[in-house]
This record gives sequence, structure tokens and C-alpha cells, in this order.
Amino acid sequence: MSNITRFYSVGTLLLLLAAGVAAQEAVSLSRQDQKMVPVTAYLYKGAACRGVAVISPGAGGSEKGYRYLGEAMSSLGYFAVVVGHQESGRRALREHMRGNGLREGLSKLITDSNAYRGRFMDIAAAKQWAATKCHATESILIGHSMGAATTMMEAGARNSLGMKGTDAFDAYIVLSPQGTGSIFPQNAWTDIKHPVLSLTGTRDDELGGASWETRTEPYMNMPAGCKWLGVIDGATHMNFAGNGMSRRTEALTTQIIGSFLDGVHRGDCKAPRKHHGIDVQSK
Repeated sequence: MSNITRFYSVGTLLLLLAAGVAAQEAVSLSRQDQKMVPVTAYLYKGAACRGVAVISPGAGGSEKGYRYLGEAMSSLGYFAVVVGHQESGRRALREHMRGNGLREGLSKLITDSNAYRGRFMDIAAAKQWAATKCHATESILIGHSMGAATTMMEAGARNSLGMKGTDAFDAYIVLSPQGTGSIFPQNAWTDIKHPVLSLTGTRDDELGGASWETRTEPYMNMPAGCKWLGVIDGATHMNFAGNGMSRRTEALTTQIIGSFLDGVHRGDCKAPRKHHGIDVQSK
């Protein structure tokens, strides 16, 4: 796997680390079919790397987004990588929107099996590269919106697009996961065995207008065993997207992610004490 471009200097990295800011590295990787994958990496903080965290954006997103997640995972000691998915990034979304409008264009993109095949290759390339930068074996996959669908598929969720994940990560975190619908059939999540944290908000309605409560269905359907569901009061779909639209949602999201991963490490996956503004349950 080739490392094509990097944009940083040693001096810049040292200044960022001294300021307590996660040092970033922009890299272009080559995936299985030789197409290029743009990623933004966040150097882990601390003496030793805790593991690798791969972050998959929503439809139309890019490797330049979700900085709050990259920095949070860096602070927790992970080598974090935000992946750019070219088959479902901004340009791909614009192409699907031509003559369709935003809602229909998004609907077409999030049910495009070719886009998910590209996402799987992107994630595999990012994970393999990140593993060369971190000696710890732990790996986390995090996804928002279409990235959440990708993450659930990778974790083993059955789907209507013919995609089959490899379940190659130790734990999964999904922001705004989808319920039964055009992507997932009923009872799609019964085979997911690894730890999963699902997060949504009380204003996080589905693209087709269905209530945010449909996003709790994956948690309800998954077998018990280190599964968490967090519902943030008042959080919308885009509040999780890392565009600075809700610092409160971002702060609660990163706090719960930290608590969840600590519980996974301890082997104690009981829900934490109630946080103001978020309801968390576990099984």
C-alpha cells in the first residue's frame, strides 16, 4: 500500500502537541483496486498508542470533516483516521442530485451498492495503514449517517444491498444509525456480537420523515453483550456531523464514547450514571 502525499512538518507537529491540539496529517493512500483514498490522520496523545480508530463520514462528507471525533479519539490515545469516500463524497452526491433534488439524490446515494463497496475498500486501506503507525492491536470503527450504515454492515448487519462485512474491528460506534427500511430489512442486527455504541437525538429524524425513534431499532434488535444506546435531548442529524452546529452534542458524544470504550476495556459494560442532556441504556 503506497503513501502518496503528506502535508506537515516536524516543527508543526511539535507546536500542535505542545498546545494540546491533536496533530493532523493529510495522506493519500492506495486501496485494493489502486484508486486513491484521501484521509486525515490524528496522532494519538500519550506515551503509547491505545489502538486505531477509523471514522467513516456520512454521504457528501469528506476526510476534512468530523474533526471533533478525530481529536477526541486522539485524546483517548487512539491513532484516528477520518476517511474520504470518493464514491459517496460531495462530487458523488452532486451527481446523484442532478434532476432529482437533495432528498432523492441522497436516497439514491445511500442505497448505491457500488458506493458501499468503495467504502469497504477505503476503510480497509485506512485500517491497514494506521496499523503501521500504532503497535496496539485494538481497532474501532466509527460512522455517522451513511457511515453508520457502513459500520453496521461491517459489523455483520444483514442488508438489502448484497454487502457482507468482515467484522474486522473490535468495537463499533454508530451515530444516527438507520432502522428497517431501504437499507436494512427487519431483524437485520441479530448477528452482531462485538460491542456497539449507538447514538441518536430526539430531533434526529430519518431522511424519509420517520421519527428519530426508528434509529433505536438496531440497538433493540442486537443481542445483549456490551451494547449501549445513547439519546441526546434535542440533537438533530447534522449536530453529529462535526460542522460546529452543536458543541453540546459534540461534547456529549465524545464523553459517552470515552465512557463506552473504558467499559469495554474493563469488561464492565453497564451504562454510566445519567449525564445531563443524554439518556444512556445498556444490555
